[in-house]
Amino acid sequence: MVSDPTTLRRAAAALSGGTGPVAVDTERASGYRYSQRAYLVQLRREGAGTVLVDPVALSGRIDPLAEALEGTEWVLHAASQDLPCLAELGLRPTVLFDTELAGRLAGFDRVALGAMVERLLGYRLEKGHGAADWSRRPLPEDWLTYAALDVELLVPLRDVLERELTAQGKLDWALQEFEAVRTAPLSKPRAEPWRRTSGIHRLRNPRQLAAVRALWEARDGLARQRDIAPGRVLPDSAIIDAAVNDPATEPELLALPVFRGRSQRRSARVWSEALAAARELTRKELPEVSPPHDGPPPPNRWSDRDPDAAARLAAVRAALTGIADRLRMPVENLLLPDLVRRTCWEPPADLGVASVTEVLRAGNARPWQVELAAGPLSEALRTTAASASDVHDKPPLVTGE
Repeated sequence: MVSDPTTLRRAAAALSGGTGPVAVDTERASGYRYSQRAYLVQLRREGAGTVLVDPVALSGRIDPLAEALEGTEWVLHAASQDLPCLAELGLRPTVLFDTELAGRLAGFDRVALGAMVERLLGYRLEKGHGAADWSRRPLPEDWLTYAALDVELLVPLRDVLERELTAQGKLDWALQEFEAVRTAPLSKPRAEPWRRTSGIHRLRNPRQLAAVRALWEARDGLARQRDIAPGRVLPDSAIIDAAVNDPATEPELLALPVFRGRSQRRSARVWSEALAAARELTRKELPEVSPPHDGPPPPNRWSDRDPDAAARLAAVRAALTGIADRLRMPVENLLLPDLVRRTCWEPPADLGVASVTEVLRAGNARPWQVELAAGPLSEALRTTAASASDVHDKPPLVTGE
């Protein structure tokens, strides 16, 4: 366990003197804290053993660790979940192996760490603390044991998966995917994150949506200030309830079920002021019921809005599914669904393979994906509603002696 500068330097020296890849994992406090920071970083390397780093006790100053890991291959499971909080600590891999992604490409139907370790290595990992509040201090001993086990077998799992990918001829594809994950930019904040409030789909009134937005923003401010998960400040269900009932006064608000609680009563003025502000908005200031999308509309509306686009999407999906089934991998790993939808909604004017190749490259498809998908997409994108209808209307072929 590393929680002071002296121990950190000693652990960094041990890791630097180890051999082979470094297994890496983190524990966050999602559901408890507003931030997605790492509250524990676990590392294991042959010759160095396992190191559990407490970045809170070290005030995030772990430069010796970053120096010790420079140039080594990191092994993570579902790396995209851990890389952002590791980057906040100044920890960035130069080479990455993602065991979850490797499992998907290799065609395994269950790719959770425990399932893969049991199937490929014959061990069962202890469960029970993955959703715990890792911001708690001191951390219980059984939690630390659980955390250490998450990196205990990552490198052996990596080695088995590398052999499997090599046998299937997919190792180069996997390496391209790992590099894409390693170098991926941070996700941009959503333009209107309040629209993801659970239950908002039931509201079609702009004034109600304005109330949801006001309460969501007020809650987000309190959650950020207190570093508490927003849902613990005020549940989504309470936001929807208040928007539907539109309590005009603070007593009316406190009469609603969730708002009767002691913690909500302390913040009653905040919620009442947010609702009052939403009530005073002009019609032009109200949010749209159906906001403009950055991209194509939901596919279930394509048949009405653009039948040819709907036909293209169906043909492309069928072509990609056939390839993915043959290669034993999820179709979404063959080509990102968002890129598929955008290409089908607005295909290039030239549907030749070269043109489709450029579209896929512009959409950040990897070389192996372009090689497999460009040709079939070029053909499928030529489908129209009329041609698809002709295929379906043809009588079945009857054969006999």
